Amino acid sequence: MDSSTNVPFVGLTGGLGSGKSTALAELGRLGAVTLSTDAVVHDLYTQDAGLRDLVVARWGADVAPDGVVDRGVIAKHAFADPAERAWLEQQIWPRVAQKVIEFRAAAEAAARAGHPPAAAVVETPLLFEAGMDAAYDATIAVIADEDVRAERAAARGHAAVDERTARQLSQQEKADRATYVVVNSGTVQDLHDALSVVLVKLSTTGS
Repeated sequence: MDSSTNVPFVGLTGGLGSGKSTALAELGRLGAVTLSTDAVVHDLYTQDAGLRDLVVARWGADVAPDGVVDRGVIAKHAFADPAERAWLEQQIWPRVAQKVIEFRAAAEAAARAGHPPAAAVVETPLLFEAGMDAAYDATIAVIADEDVRAERAAARGHAAVDERTARQLSQQEKADRATYVVVNSGTVQDLHDALSVVLVKLSTTGS
């Protein structure tokens, strides 16, 4: 871990329906400070006029009717062509990275002020796929039984699980790469307890 801070910097990931967002919330309840990159991207589309202007210039006014970016229309353009997706990621990820840097700095500042969080955790769906794991002191992969994942995804309106996970590594590959693996096929309390154990390990080992 970086010797400049005693706050573990942790990347959290998992496939669709694994419950990574629930895990992020539970980590917050356990004393970690948390950030969702999906939420950051959502905020960028609503608040970053420069990004809005770039996607409008690239794909036309229909991506931002009434000046508000429509993520569904963006997705249709971006996923229709790998080159278009790559272009979009080149616009988004540097902006997301800056937010993550600011988030970590705030956690370190809180620690210096005598209020250290249990960890600074960033939820990133494509953590390993995008090669972002090297930036973290440790990583957590949230996994779940496949039938549980499908049930959760369907309940949220994500019926096409196979299509949506095509760009992602398998659960096993994520688990193999992660520092810690948390199985989330039971109750939220089970998840809470498992994450509590991970935070204790982080605080005692530093990774």
